[in-house]
Amino acid sequence: MSHTTDPETDVPYDAVVLAGGAARRLGGADKPGVRVGGRPLLDRVLAACAGARTTVVVADPRPTARPVRWAREEPPGGGPVAALDAGLRHTTAEHAVVLSADLPFLEEATVRRLLTVLGTTGADGALLTDANGRDQPLVAAYRTAALRHALTALADAVSATTGGSAGPGALTGLPLRRLTGALDLTRVPDPLASFDCDTWDDIATARTRIREHGHVLDEWISAVKDELGIDLDVDTGVLLDLARDAAHGVARPAAPLTTFLVGYAAAQGEGGPEAVAEAARKAAALALRWEEENDAPQAAGKPEPEPDAG
Repeated sequence: MSHTTDPETDVPYDAVVLAGGAARRLGGADKPGVRVGGRPLLDRVLAACAGARTTVVVADPRPTARPVRWAREEPPGGGPVAALDAGLRHTTAEHAVVLSADLPFLEEATVRRLLTVLGTTGADGALLTDANGRDQPLVAAYRTAALRHALTALADAVSATTGGSAGPGALTGLPLRRLTGALDLTRVPDPLASFDCDTWDDIATARTRIREHGHVLDEWISAVKDELGIDLDVDTGVLLDLARDAAHGVARPAAPLTTFLVGYAAAQGEGGPEAVAEAARKAAALALRWEEENDAPQAAGKPEPEPDAG
């Protein structure tokens, strides 16, 4: 369970991630655990809502890259509305980000955007729409009070119709549109962040995209940071420039070794992005001096070649 607030929004929020579906279109596979870019889909979504004060995952507990609070609808497998109700019971923030666990391209920037849109409108929620303009209520930010009110009203309405109890069980099997239809929603088009993985073809598409030239480096860095438990944003351009200078001015194997030593030096000091940048600056200057010596024989006491008399 995370207890930080995203500094770029200054809006305390909780996150509810629905990860307990049956994944029938994947043949019943463990969809949240399917790996895209070396990371389970669930971990990718958890990284996108890392700024949440509390993160609730509605599913049976499993290992995750980030600490979370677990919840389960009763009975299990009761559908998205029942799962959302179960997760929301563990939240206290004024805003709740609600996400499915199969969004390979969701990023923190998208979560911040939804919260910003929600905060600047009088709407009950802000949700993404996909490439076909369809609402994606499980990629959204809601006012928690409005969402709770709608859930209660829906349970009461169903109970009045069926003569049953107005408890959480009344929400079992209901489609999300029954809930969102009662809310005032602002729509934010985003075909990429709203892309979800319902089929194996979707999984294949996601795996292919992250290996494309324009995305693979950022994807790899994000995966490594998650794997190593590092929550640090550094200027990768500086490190790439350093690696290039070391490879060109010294020797190719110097590139990875130099960047490793820069990270080690930063960790021994303050350990933040500034420490990495300062260590990289010093190492880059050293690589430049090294290259200058190679290019200037006189610096090593060797005579300059005499000019051609011709």
